[in-house]
Amino acid sequence: METIELNNPELYLNRELSLLEFNWRVLQQALDPNVPLLERLNYLCISSTNLDEFFEVRVAGLIQQIEIGDPYLEADQITAQEALKLIAARAHEIVDEQYRVLNEVLFPALAEESIEILPRSGWTKEQSEWLRNYFVEEVAPVLSPMGLDSAHPFPRLLNKSLSFIVSLVGKDAFGRNRDSAIIQAPRALPRLIELPEEFHKQGESKYVFLSSIIHAFADDLFYGMTVKGFYQFRVTRNSDLAIDTEETSDLLVAISDELNHRNYGDEVRLEIAHNCPEEMVDFLRVQCGMHQDSVYLVNGPVNLSRLQAVYLLVDRPNLKFKPFTQGRPSGISAHSDIFASIRKKDILLHHPYQSFSPVVDLLKQAALDPAVLAIKQTLYRTGAKSPIVDALVAASQAGKEVTVAIELRARFDEEANVALAARLQQAAVHVVYGIVGYKTHAKMLLILRRENNKLRHYIHLGTGNYHRGTSRIYTDYGLLTADKQMGEDVNNLFVQLTSLGKIPKMHKLLHAPFTLYDGLLSRIDRETSHAESGHPAHIIIKVNSLVEPDMIQAFYRASIAGVKVDLIIRGICCLKPGIEGLSDNIQVRSIIGRFLEHTRVFYFQNKGEEEVWAGSADLMKRNLLRRVETCFPIESKRLRKRIKEDLEMYLSDNTQAWILSDNGRYQRSHPEDALAITAQVELLKVMAKTY
Repeated sequence: METIELNNPELYLNRELSLLEFNWRVLQQALDPNVPLLERLNYLCISSTNLDEFFEVRVAGLIQQIEIGDPYLEADQITAQEALKLIAARAHEIVDEQYRVLNEVLFPALAEESIEILPRSGWTKEQSEWLRNYFVEEVAPVLSPMGLDSAHPFPRLLNKSLSFIVSLVGKDAFGRNRDSAIIQAPRALPRLIELPEEFHKQGESKYVFLSSIIHAFADDLFYGMTVKGFYQFRVTRNSDLAIDTEETSDLLVAISDELNHRNYGDEVRLEIAHNCPEEMVDFLRVQCGMHQDSVYLVNGPVNLSRLQAVYLLVDRPNLKFKPFTQGRPSGISAHSDIFASIRKKDILLHHPYQSFSPVVDLLKQAALDPAVLAIKQTLYRTGAKSPIVDALVAASQAGKEVTVAIELRARFDEEANVALAARLQQAAVHVVYGIVGYKTHAKMLLILRRENNKLRHYIHLGTGNYHRGTSRIYTDYGLLTADKQMGEDVNNLFVQLTSLGKIPKMHKLLHAPFTLYDGLLSRIDRETSHAESGHPAHIIIKVNSLVEPDMIQAFYRASIAGVKVDLIIRGICCLKPGIEGLSDNIQVRSIIGRFLEHTRVFYFQNKGEEEVWAGSADLMKRNLLRRVETCFPIESKRLRKRIKEDLEMYLSDNTQAWILSDNGRYQRSHPEDALAITAQVELLKVMAKTY
């Protein structure tokens, strides 16, 4: 048999294009008639927000690589220049589809449900009068139109802010001809204005875009001149923080300073109303220093994500997902002794099907328990108002030793985490900011409690953040255990985070950047050896992203040996499945549904001695080699069985599963003649089941 060269770049998909394909799958939810209408609108908005972040971070990074002369080659060996061309082509297709879905599908469907966003041409005389009054009293006073000349050059616009270019005819107050101006809409103004009930029937909802109001009454802003054209546009900028962690002496101060500049990074995308004249498009493009490929002409609001206001404003439960009640493990309530429950058996929480409350309740009990001596926790994203943080503050004020490792560089949560660090420090909590050069992404909590004159470890390890809000919409696992060796491992990790010293060999945990990479590779290779020896071999891995080349090559080798490899990858996947003789034993599926799939789980058949691991890391180089991550074994046979059943449910999904082809595109599964199975729906049905 001919040896396959596994470094061949043709065996890998481009990570940026793969991420765009994920966004395409999210957008397709907006077209699914089985999804409630307002949720479909929400998916459209999510696809817009995702695309914003893609340009702010990924595209901006590629542009920077070109500027510094770094070829930025991934395993597919596509250069940054080539990647930008491919991205532009696919991104334009996605944007065109977003606005087609909005104008041709969602707006008509919303109108049928008496939910309308009225264009200027659709205003009645009475509505127009009310809107003019609104403009005069609420909008005009906070606008600052800027006529363009040598003393008023083209302004540096705030990242993603709504702006307008105005075509004028006439003379200004100083007798000079004026042909153009810029208006920036302050972020404090709502982008969607609800008309009072007097202007519509009961049960109807009518709204007007802020841009329509400013457009309608723009003449009032340019007294003595005539507005000939009025076009909205938006500039997207590089939003990645540029911090040299090796050179700064105080990361908190450095990040605080850099946040002031985030909104004014280099331009990476320009969105303009589709009816803007070509000469004005060119003017804006030149002023923003953009290539033609980076200009997007859109038929609708330049910031689709603002339409989420409709979802929030319209109280129509029949047009939204049905609410559900989260389950709880038996015997655990806010008033039960959670320490006793954990001592009795390991507890596995599966969010959002099961409540995050036991974790919060555990911390609250620990804060009040005189037997608790110390609490240690990592925080990556927690939310503005967090009961977790309240409990940590209460514990410190009660005299406990509380140590928190906060990752200040959690992207787009930096400002919130700076404020969080200040609050905890004011409460006398020991706060560290992780490790220079390595983001602390691990999700772990340790409580040290004195029992029978000995210290006992109680720990929580998770796949997701300590964020009560996202625990209702992200799927994640959390393990509560009093296992002594696992507790010692977690304590050693905290000691390393604070002291930066070496730690003893781990008893049970795998951790990045030290043992996780080799630990996962060795288990994939072990499964490969079992297959080569004639044993049945099976790997199931569920993560958000698969990018790391050595991991991909390990899966290829496993497939060649006959291992059945099932990969459930929500977002980026650079592996090509289904190639004869290479990856024909590998199937890659992505589940896109009501909840954001976020669990990271690793199953190995291991000749019947099944292993199941869960953790905080995706299969990306940054997670495995440049972050602090944890991966923990599920040792209870009862809990291993439960997780395997969950994984098999995802593998059986034939309604919300998308199957990856070797060309990088996905095809949605359909039940056809088989029984329709929707994993998330099935898991909701059994969410109260206890283990």
